Amino acid sequence: MSDIVGQMIETSGLANLSFNNFFMIILACVFLYLGIRKRYEPYLMIPIAFGMLLVNLPLAGLMGAAAHGNPGGLLYYLYQGTNLGIYPPLIFLCLGASTDFGPLLANPKTILLGGAAQFGIFAAFFLAVVLGMTPEEAASVGIIGGADGPTAIFLTTRLAPQLLSAIALAAYSYMALVPIIQPPIIRLLTTEKERKVEMKANREVQHKEKIIFPIAVTIFVSLLVPSATTLIGCLMLGNLIRESKLVPRLAETLQNTLMYIVTILLGITVGAKADGDLFLSVVTLKIIFLGLLAFIIGTASGVLLGKLMYKLSGGKINPMIGAAGVSAVPMAARVVQKEGQRANPSNYLLMHAMGPNVAGVIGSAVAAGVLLAFFG
Repeated sequence: MSDIVGQMIETSGLANLSFNNFFMIILACVFLYLGIRKRYEPYLMIPIAFGMLLVNLPLAGLMGAAAHGNPGGLLYYLYQGTNLGIYPPLIFLCLGASTDFGPLLANPKTILLGGAAQFGIFAAFFLAVVLGMTPEEAASVGIIGGADGPTAIFLTTRLAPQLLSAIALAAYSYMALVPIIQPPIIRLLTTEKERKVEMKANREVQHKEKIIFPIAVTIFVSLLVPSATTLIGCLMLGNLIRESKLVPRLAETLQNTLMYIVTILLGITVGAKADGDLFLSVVTLKIIFLGLLAFIIGTASGVLLGKLMYKLSGGKINPMIGAAGVSAVPMAARVVQKEGQRANPSNYLLMHAMGPNVAGVIGSAVAAGVLLAFFG
């Protein structure tokens, strides 16, 4: 009997719990708290955190590969959708079906603001190289500045898969913290007079424009940056399904059912790659620092170009809409709307900010394609 009890103790999770396991379980609980209690990006934070929790429970073997008669763990097989780059493009397909590019088409020059906000990606990339990271790792870290989780995951799985969990968590954490990070930057770089600027209502966009746009963007971007075709193609297909108005059930399925299914699969498998050895390392600190820096520079770049456009337009463009150039849709646009009404209660900037906001989605995908072309 004593041998049986001893064997049960030796093979229990408690007996095999390492400090790294314990640390990651506590961290997973913290992220669950942020997702549930604080509502920080709960659709992804909750499954990511629970994936972290599951994979760090000793001897559970959920991420174990098939070997020597062992069929392998459930999360190992689900992870192949992340590892092979299947889930992020599907997220883009669903995102396209949920996105209205009308504000961008109504004011095409706002695409420049979406482009300017991607400057943070390349600034962080060069700094990461200076800090000793490989070009592949630096590119994966820099893409956090685009504030687009699926894009960060897509690029990282191809260039630096060993950093996937840390980069994914950093990317989604900063996306969730957009309402906290962006307002101080906006106020620092703009004057009260600029923040009070009211913009005229956008023109009405014709239906045929919305049909032509996704087709034209797919052709143009794919010919210019072929490595961006996977993300852009899925994004624009989803949008074409939405705007065609001919297949409403497909559009509804993409916007709801498929989006939620893929989101939970992506989240739990990304969390399942959270290894304690990685999180308790200098590399993780670099990722957290560089990711935040990339996001700050991206926001600042958009606002600064917005100030230039404010000057050139004779004060008709509110420079704050440049902050929405990061592709955290629609959170960044809502931040601009809130800051606009804080300065001027009659100000309504949401639809104006959605132009650079959706342009940022395209911009981050193109930036990922450029980095993939160079280092993939």
